[in-house]
Amino acid sequence: MLRVTNQTMMMAAERSLGAGQARLAAAQERASSGSRIARPSDDPLGTADALRVHGEIAAAAQYKRNIDNGTAWLTTLDSALGGATALLRRARDLAVQGGNGALNQDGKNALADQVDAVRKDLLAAANTQYLGRNVFAGTPDAPAAFTDGAPPVFNGAPGGSVQRRLGPDRSVRVDADGAAVFGTGAASVFSVLDGIAADLRGGGDPTSRLQALDGGFRAVVSGRADVGTRLAQLERAGSDLMTQQTALEAQRSGIEDVDLGKAALDLQLQQTAYQAALAVTARTLPPSLMDFLK
Repeated sequence: MLRVTNQTMMMAAERSLGAGQARLAAAQERASSGSRIARPSDDPLGTADALRVHGEIAAAAQYKRNIDNGTAWLTTLDSALGGATALLRRARDLAVQGGNGALNQDGKNALADQVDAVRKDLLAAANTQYLGRNVFAGTPDAPAAFTDGAPPVFNGAPGGSVQRRLGPDRSVRVDADGAAVFGTGAASVFSVLDGIAADLRGGGDPTSRLQALDGGFRAVVSGRADVGTRLAQLERAGSDLMTQQTALEAQRSGIEDVDLGKAALDLQLQQTAYQAALAVTARTLPPSLMDFLK
């Protein structure tokens, strides 16, 4: 026959009260922190899902930074190419004026000086930088995309483009090939401008170079159109990424966050249960020697 001693009853009551207190503490922690998972042991499967979602959130945040950086690169390019377009229009107007047979040599020399100024500004546009990087020279660390000369020397490397990743298997180029936009060597737009200035100073007709100048103008316009296409691509990627981030945050909240109403109700139930356990234990445990001595 099993004999239940006072000590056995007290140990059982202590274990029961300890378990109830632990449940009450857990309910208080959930209600105060707002998190359903305080430690991996609370929900191992939920913890694994939460870690996966947090990894996806971190990756999405990095893609957002890439998009912002790429947008800044392409905006800088668009501004530079817009300025180059206006400069080449100005150069064409000067060349047409220089073809006027009634213009004397002093007038042609003045036009040549203006063409030189256009060339200088165009070279500055071709050497545009963003955060110390040449936007028309790709990955090389040359101090400038074009080194001035007759003609200017392009310092870019073939295939050395600057890319920004927009997703696991998606990237976009954020620089431009200065050789394709402005040309190189004798075929560059700088050489055409040098030729126009030389014709004017020599008393010749620079309109013979208009066809080459128009070709350079089309190359710049084409480069700007390509930049606009990539800017639109980044804008769409940013919009898609914002939708993805919202969905990931909702998924994370569903895994980690508690229902505050349910948490408050559970806390109240645990408090009531613990108070009831204390009251029952106080009435059922046998009186001690101290109770008789009172």
